[in-house]
Amino acid sequence: MTRPSLWLASRSARRQELLAQVGVAFDVLRLRVSPGRAPDVLEVAHDGEPALHYVERIARSKAIAGWQAMVARGLEARPVLGADTEVILDGEVFGKPADERAAKAMLARLAGRTHDVVTAVALRWKEETHFAMSASKVTLAPLSRAAIASYVASREPFDKAGGYAIQGRAAVFVARLDGSYSGVMGLPLAETAALLARAGFPIL
Repeated sequence: MTRPSLWLASRSARRQELLAQVGVAFDVLRLRVSPGRAPDVLEVAHDGEPALHYVERIARSKAIAGWQAMVARGLEARPVLGADTEVILDGEVFGKPADERAAKAMLARLAGRTHDVVTAVALRWKEETHFAMSASKVTLAPLSRAAIASYVASREPFDKAGGYAIQGRAAVFVARLDGSYSGVMGLPLAETAALLARAGFPIL
């Protein structure tokens, strides 16, 4: 059996932790995000683009861009994993908050309500791009302004879709989770393992 060894087209510390948790060897393949240069993947929704279509498109784009970067840099050929996680409420995609005001506004809208967390995963190997999607429902408890302000002051929300981290301090906000905990973190492990197995790189 060929043990999986990947290029991860993501800088997410959560995705790195989850892959390491299940024994998948990987190296991070950094995509171009430098200011003043065109990014490898522009994470902006098209006008009128449905939320689920957007999440899938970004995940696929990351995997494909990662594969192209691997080839262009003359790196060892390995499967390239890309993923995208978004919080969706009433059909609106909540990305990462740009500042404190945006983080507070996101959390105020999510408080006391149930929203969707969708993570799309794409695995590029040779000429094929394998794809899977995980959808979970998360209900946050009602939150006071003081609780939101305290959480935002921790700085935890700023690189998290929807402005919170289920594996961090915001765990105390989560009243209910229906779906994949690892998917809400940023990489659904069951779906990722299935993609790897389909490409010929089973975890177990």
